[in-house]
Amino acid sequence: MRVIAKRPLREHWEKSGRADSKEPLEAWHAEAEAALWKNFGDIKRTYASASGVADNRVVFNIGGNKYRLIVKVNYFAGIVFVRFVGTHAEYDQIDARTI
Repeated sequence: MRVIAKRPLREHWEKSGRADSKEPLEAWHAEAEAALWKNFGDIKRTYASASGVADNRVVFNIGGNKYRLIVKVNYFAGIVFVRFVGTHAEYDQIDARTI
């Protein structure tokens, strides 16, 4: 898959002072880049705790469930768009279905 973009991930661990998210976010990025997801079931087989939400958005638990990552997946084009990365408290303030 092609991940658009790594920048929000990097900004999360660099600018937010959440250095503990660097390793798990980089691991997720590498796994996503190597993946060939054709549907949500493919994601679920690798990430059992992933949740599918509206409009092909997927919520991942990152760093031992300390952080949340939301992406929008275009399965046909093989592109994953990073939409949000943050803590559970920050996640509770947004609408995962529309972000």
